[in-house]
Amino acid sequence: MKIGFIGAGKMGFTLGKHLKLYEDIHNTDGKKLYQIGGYYSQSTDSAKAAARFTDTNYYESLEELVKDCDALILTVPDGQIETVAKKLQDFGSLMEGKILCHTSGALSSQVFSGMSGCYGYSIHPIYAVSSKTESYKNFKECFITIEGHGTYLDLFRSIFAQIGHSVKVISWDDKVKYHSGAVFASNLVIALYKMGTELLEQCGFSCEEAEKALKPLFKNNGDRLYETDCKNALTGPVERCDVSTVEKHMEVLSGNYKDVYRLLSLKLIDIAKYKGEIGYEAMESVLSKS
Repeated sequence: MKIGFIGAGKMGFTLGKHLKLYEDIHNTDGKKLYQIGGYYSQSTDSAKAAARFTDTNYYESLEELVKDCDALILTVPDGQIETVAKKLQDFGSLMEGKILCHTSGALSSQVFSGMSGCYGYSIHPIYAVSSKTESYKNFKECFITIEGHGTYLDLFRSIFAQIGHSVKVISWDDKVKYHSGAVFASNLVIALYKMGTELLEQCGFSCEEAEKALKPLFKNNGDRLYETDCKNALTGPVERCDVSTVEKHMEVLSGNYKDVYRLLSLKLIDIAKYKGEIGYEAMESVLSKS
C-alpha cells in the first residue's frame, strides 16, 4: 500500500515521519505492509519541505498524487476535509478502489460516505502535535483510534500495533463523544489551570508568581496520575472529606469559579468513593446546594 499525504502541516510532517521510520514492518508473509509516497499541498514549498523532512517525494498536482498512491491521508484542518474530498471525487474513475483517511478527532469516516468505490477511514492519534519537526520523536507513545470501512480495518490496526501503539477500533457514531473525552483530559485541564492562576492573582500574586507556585503542583499531580490512576492520584479536601474547608471555598468563590468548583468536586466524590474508606454524605450535601 503506497501512502500519499494531502496537507503538509504539523500532523502531516509528524505522521509521515513516524510512518517512514517504521516503513520496513512486514506481514506474516514477509511483505512490507506499506510505503510512503510523499506529499501534495496547496503550498508547493510546504510539500517540498515535508518531502525533505521525511525523505519522500512531493507532488506538484493532486492528480499526480492520486495516480501514484493507493491510500490518501488528509492531514488538513477539519474545515477543509469535506472540500478536499469533493475535489478528489471529481477525479472519477481514478478514485476507484482508493483508501481515504483523515486524522480529525471529531469528524468520522462518514465524510467520505458519498464517494462510490472508495474506502473511508478516520485515524486519530490521541496526541498533541505542537511542532512540525519535533513531535514525531515521542509519537510512538500515543494511543491510536480507528474507524471506517471493514475492508482495511485490520490492516491499519496491524500497522500501528506492529509499530508499538495501543489501538482501539471505535464506531463512527461515537466519534464526537470520544473526541470530547480527549478534550476534557487535555484542553479543559489547561482552562482549569488558568482559573487557578487567576485566583492566585486575585490574592496579590503576579502572573509569574502564580505560574511558579502552581506549575510544580500541576506537574507532580499529572505525573502521579500518569503513573497510577484517578483513585490513587486523588488528594485534597474532597478526598479526605474536609467539609469545613470545602464550605469555606464555596463561600469565597463566585460566578464561573464557584460553578466549576462545585461540579468537579461532585465528580471527585465519585472517584473518592472507590476507596471505600469514609462516607461522603455531608460533603455531597454541601456541594449539591446551588
